[in-house]
Amino acid sequence: MQHKTQLTLSFLLSQVLLLACAEDLECIPGFQQKVFYIEQPFEFTEDQPVLNLVFDDCEGNNKLNFEVSNPDFKVEHDGSLVALKNVSEAGRALFVHARSEHAEDMAEVLIVGANEKRGALKEIFKIEGNLGIPRQKRAILATPILIPENQRPPFPRSVGKVIRSEGTEGAKFRLSGKGVDQDPKGIFRINEISGDVSVTRALDREAIANYELEVEVTDLSGKVIDGPVRLDISVIDQNDNRPMFKEGPYVGHVMEGSPTGTTVMRMTAFDADDSSTDNALLRYNIIKQTPTKPSPNMFYIDPEKGDIVTVVSPSMLDRETMETPKYELVIGAKDMGGLDVGLTETATATILIDDKNDHAPEFTKKEFQATVKEGVTGVIVNLTVGDRDDPATGAWRAVYTIINGNPGQSFEIHTNPETNEGMLSVVKPLDYEISAFHTLLIKVENEDPLVPEIAYGPSSTATVQITVKDVNEGPVFHPNPMTVTKQENIPVGSIVLTVNATDPDTLQHQTIRYSVYKDPAGWLEINPTNGTIGTTAILDRESPYVQDNIYTALFLAIDSGNPPATGTGTLHITLEDVNDNVPSLYPTLAKVCDDAKDLRVVVLGASDKDLHPNTDPFKFELSKQSGPEKLWRISKINNTHAQVVLLQNLKKANYNIPISVTDSGKPPLTNNTELKLQVCSCKKSRMDCSATDSLHISMTLILLSLFSLFCL
Repeated sequence: MQHKTQLTLSFLLSQVLLLACAEDLECIPGFQQKVFYIEQPFEFTEDQPVLNLVFDDCEGNNKLNFEVSNPDFKVEHDGSLVALKNVSEAGRALFVHARSEHAEDMAEVLIVGANEKRGALKEIFKIEGNLGIPRQKRAILATPILIPENQRPPFPRSVGKVIRSEGTEGAKFRLSGKGVDQDPKGIFRINEISGDVSVTRALDREAIANYELEVEVTDLSGKVIDGPVRLDISVIDQNDNRPMFKEGPYVGHVMEGSPTGTTVMRMTAFDADDSSTDNALLRYNIIKQTPTKPSPNMFYIDPEKGDIVTVVSPSMLDRETMETPKYELVIGAKDMGGLDVGLTETATATILIDDKNDHAPEFTKKEFQATVKEGVTGVIVNLTVGDRDDPATGAWRAVYTIINGNPGQSFEIHTNPETNEGMLSVVKPLDYEISAFHTLLIKVENEDPLVPEIAYGPSSTATVQITVKDVNEGPVFHPNPMTVTKQENIPVGSIVLTVNATDPDTLQHQTIRYSVYKDPAGWLEINPTNGTIGTTAILDRESPYVQDNIYTALFLAIDSGNPPATGTGTLHITLEDVNDNVPSLYPTLAKVCDDAKDLRVVVLGASDKDLHPNTDPFKFELSKQSGPEKLWRISKINNTHAQVVLLQNLKKANYNIPISVTDSGKPPLTNNTELKLQVCSCKKSRMDCSATDSLHISMTLILLSLFSLFCL
């Protein structure tokens, strides 16, 4: 019953088209109907015709062949569409390509439900009543046109026909739209008399898949008398695009020992053909695996999704037993659902087997030996381990720990990042006399934790036997530095200190001799046998060799070893001050005008090299003045300064004023000196001392004159 319904539908469509055409139309090569509809049955039965397709090349259909886009169907030479097997899911559309010696064409077969079928018919033909006889509401009939892409020359070639049922003398067809008079221009043209539509060049569905044109009928003057009517042209996809892998490089990781079926990565390709057809229906497969061990089929790819999964047991996915932890798979993607006629592209997937910490590090031997000289620091031995895990990961990198034998923290161990060796170092010098041997227990672990089923065993610990070699060590002063306080100016030959140096090499029973190493001022000597230090000159706190009241000297202690060893001791002598320096007076020269109104001549200052209380306050006094009249006087300003004042104007001459200054030491020290005073003539703000038989002075006079009073 279904078959009869389908044939009736096909017959009805063909008859409607024939009624719509004038009886005297010339033969149009190709399918006499571009779109066929069949109602979807529950199942297409094998070898059962479901539709009759009418093709005519207008030359006898010599060597006519049909090709169907769905491999589950074929078309017989008489145009019958037949199912090749029992199928219940055939898709929504088939495309049939027909070719003879003189023509080729494409038709579309739409599989629809009953309601869809009636809707499609009503869309094409406005059916009235129950007679099933279509009656046009328009004079122009423009049925959709299907054109395969990539057609071969010659061009132009006819692809369809527009029919006008009502003839008008001199009427012409006119075609417009994208592909005609809009970019891309000139692809389609229409015979203005016959209504034949032709294409001028091969089409590319991937560039433009559909064209929506308009057909009008005009009179001789160009006035539109009918239309416009829409003309749809669809480009039928051809399998002219290979699949493409666009997202490379493709690199996946899988942990060693992963369960069978673990997803590694996904490979997806793109096909530019029509995604609703088999032209873009991709299927994936593994073409080649490198290397092929331990199994030539380590992985499987889902043919539809492109997911790559492991197919071997976890024990075979062992990184340490593999020839290489890197596998390369050549993946093929084929369109047409993987059929032999499909186009294929390949890409390489790189799969890396990642390491997990399933091997504990092991020392290459149970005991290591090391020898070190006492007093020396640095690396003394490299401890070697083996680990079968990946050297680029924390599963291989070693961490060493001293777990016994290092109470004084004299040893440290660090990992060499290049070799993974443990570098055992002495960080605090060892003493042979205290201990000549040391035994360390060391364990090694990985940066990353071991997997639960693996544990650290006895091979992850080792013993290091360290032998300390005795060396001739230099004597050591006790204490060092040595400090003592002495008064300066103590008598020559005074005892300063007796130093004490001992030899660390207690087992060698050596003798020690002393000598002076550095004595900047040459004030000291040392007894070579008992280490007594005495003075050879007066100690002077004010010496330039004394810094901050401290004099520093260095002494040597030399043992009797072969070769002898030397120790150095430092002596700091703090010198206490003694009042042994008289105060000094400044300035010693002053000038004054003979007609000066201000008779304050100069401010005198005093200084003392000694320390308090052997310095200020200073006492300033004038010695007895000669002559009947007193010419000057001195008055105290503060503890360190005094003012000299003339009691009257003096004649132009040179004068010597005797002054004494005394410090506050016990006993006090006094300095008697003379202040040289020049009385000069002053005119027009200029001082003339040339006739006074003045002293010859230069910069000193200039500096001292700052304290003098000048003529107004």
